[in-house]
Amino acid sequence: MFEQMAARYGTHGDLCAAFLQELPLDGAAISVFGGSAAETLMCASDATAARLDELQYDLGDGPRWDVFRTHLPVMIPDLGAPGVRSWPAFAEAAAMTNAQAFLVFPLLAGGLVLGVAELYCNAPRVLSPAQVNGATRLASRTAWTLLRGLMPGSESDSAGVPLARREIHQATGMVLVQTDSTAAEALQLLRGHAFASGRSLQDTASDVVSRRLDFTPTTGAAGTDSQ
Repeated sequence: MFEQMAARYGTHGDLCAAFLQELPLDGAAISVFGGSAAETLMCASDATAARLDELQYDLGDGPRWDVFRTHLPVMIPDLGAPGVRSWPAFAEAAAMTNAQAFLVFPLLAGGLVLGVAELYCNAPRVLSPAQVNGATRLASRTAWTLLRGLMPGSESDSAGVPLARREIHQATGMVLVQTDSTAAEALQLLRGHAFASGRSLQDTASDVVSRRLDFTPTTGAAGTDSQ
């Protein structure tokens, strides 16, 4: 059944399936921001998950935009609760779906938010701390999987320009220190930021070297909207 849904709602159904297999959820969607399109739905487990993603994109309203801005998850245990009116247009539209609880986690790779994982339940639900940690871990793994798959694997935009390559290598080393990652992961982060911002790898590296761009992860507790 899930394979049929994944074929209909995206080509990365295994990414959505991982959340459903490990957490007490009824549906999941994965969306990526940036690149040639403002938003791309990578997969959705079912029509409700796809609709919740579509509503936020179409309305420009909903928790996903808070997550993208703050780099922190938003968890709504009950979509019918008064606090959901923080997103009035989304809350009204979401009331027409089967979803009763909605959770949005950032797809974080280092300091880069590549997109969001949008999760829902058919009944009000509060995840345990262990389940929140599990969702965070899955979102991070998903981000790195997408980053490796979406980003180009070469430095063709700076090929034949030794100075440009040296700057990219220098920026990679700086990002490595900022994120406590490996060199390969740091380079992927640079490529990911270039992809998300629609800029070249060289321009992104220049911003890092000149300290206009810093990949140090944002610190803070997970955000929970339980009102």
